[in-house]
Parts: sequence; structure tokens; C-alpha cells
Amino acid sequence: MAEGFMIMLYEYSPELCIFIVSICFVISIAAVLSWFGFGIPGILQSFEDSESSLQIPERRMMRVKNPFALELNSTTSSYSGGVRLRHHCLENCVLTCYWGCAVHGLQKALWDHEQGVLITTPLQFEQALRGSYQHRSTLFIEKRERSEILCRLPGDSSVQDAGSLSTARYPFVALLTLEQPDKRELYEIVASVSVIHISHENFRLPSRLLYQYLLTAQGHVYDLKVPDLLFFSILSNERATTATAASSSEEEGSVRGDRDCVVCQNAPVNQVLLPCRHTCLCDSCVERFHQCPVCRANIWESFALYQKTLHYGDREF
Repeated sequence: MAEGFMIMLYEYSPELCIFIVSICFVISIAAVLSWFGFGIPGILQSFEDSESSLQIPERRMMRVKNPFALELNSTTSSYSGGVRLRHHCLENCVLTCYWGCAVHGLQKALWDHEQGVLITTPLQFEQALRGSYQHRSTLFIEKRERSEILCRLPGDSSVQDAGSLSTARYPFVALLTLEQPDKRELYEIVASVSVIHISHENFRLPSRLLYQYLLTAQGHVYDLKVPDLLFFSILSNERATTATAASSSEEEGSVRGDRDCVVCQNAPVNQVLLPCRHTCLCDSCVERFHQCPVCRANIWESFALYQKTLHYGDREF
């Protein structure tokens, strides 16, 4: 019926018919825009505009004093010869060594710490592990003493390696905690967990530090990145030494701001992306990305390596 009316109206007056159709079209467009809003629909916006409209929260760097320092002193560690460690702690500490620590047990202990079951003593860590290790030994460390410690299994120990399944156990886990309870209130970091690989028959890669975790009094667990971890499984000893030096030089340059942004190539790198911790963007480009340009991981937060200095006359802010 509507079609017949429009045909009859067009035969009577084409100009009037076109005018009525135009009015109906404008009314329909206005109704659609009033329903969805008068802004540009999101599907019509460019990807860059939609990404830049959402700001990544920026976190400021905080200076935290870490009372623990532990490193592997030799790459020739073994179950028979022991593990040589070098330490430099600000307070008297307790070093607890766990041989053949179960991977699941360690991850469960770290998870418990984040859930409120804080780990500040070796006893609490052992309870969290629930006995999922092969042997345990304890050493006491004097503060500010720079010496080498040899951690060895007892002569009558039956432990020879981490087991037939190398991925089920970490060969060696070192826990550092503060000896005196009153000192734990002075530091935000209350424990340090170091995971060390030991070369053995089932897994002959050279001994090295795999992971380091810092446990805080607030229930946080910070995973420290080992700079040359990527070279662990692909390089020989001689090549690994060269690659490690090159990697350290590159990271040192990135901290100083010598590298340019991987996107614009026009400004120095100054933003650390979280949680992947890649340092590859400048202050301007970080506002336009929600995924890391290096690993494509989602960016939750970022923080600046150096804060901008504003000059006003003879003053700096």
C-alpha cells in the first residue's frame, strides 16, 4: 500500500515525493545517532585513535633497600663437588640450602606467600614446601662479610642428582632470611630465594643461576630477571661468556638511555613495560601501545627510568 501511495505521489508531483523521502531519511539517521550517540562509532575509528584514547597507568620507581646479595661463584658446581656461592648481606642472615627441591612445591610456597602466608623464616619456608626436597642444610652468614661459601651434600647422602625427571625438581634452591627478628621490621624485603641449576647426568648444561625471587613483608613476590638467561640452552661455555658480556653491555646502554625507541627511532628509551619488563619505548610512544612491541604481551603498567627535569630560570624541578 505504501508503495502504491509513493508511486501515485511521484506521478502527481516528483519534487514533493523526493522531498518527503529526504525528510524520512534524515529522521531515520537522527534516530540512529540519538540511539548510539552522536560520536563516531567505535568500529569506524582507526586502531591508532582507539588505542591512544586508553592511557596505560604509569608507576613511579621506588628505592628499596635489599639486605640480601647472593651469586653463583663458579659454573663447575656439581652434586659431588658442591655449590660455591658468594654473598654480601647487610645484616646477619641464615642461608638454607635445599637440594632437589620440587618445582611444584616451590611455586606453591611462593603462591602461599602472595596469599598472606608470609615467609620470613626457614621454618615457614619449609612448612610451605611440605618436605618436597631431597636434602636440607643451614649456614649462618655474618653481615658485610665478602667470602665464598661451599655448600655440599654430606658424604653419606644418597642424593646423586635431581631425579630421572629433570623438569620435576630444581637441583639447588638457596633461601636467605634475616637472623634477628627485630631486623625484619627495618626492611621491606624479608627473604630471597635463588634457584640454581647444577649440571648432572640427566641434564648436562652448565651450572648457572636460573631465577631469583624477592619476598616482601607486604606479601609480594618480585621475580628478578637474569640478564643472560636466553643464552642458557643454546651456547657453549666460550660463546656464552662472549654473549653474556655483549648482553650486559647492551642492557647497560639501555639503562643509560643510549638506545633509541624501537617505534619512532627519534627519542631515547625511557619506559619499562610491566609485566614483561621490556625497555623499548620512549615517553611519547608508550601512550599509544597496549601491547609490547617486542613480545606482544599486554601492558598493565609502565614506569620511567628517569624523570623529566623542568628548568625554570635557574631552578630545576
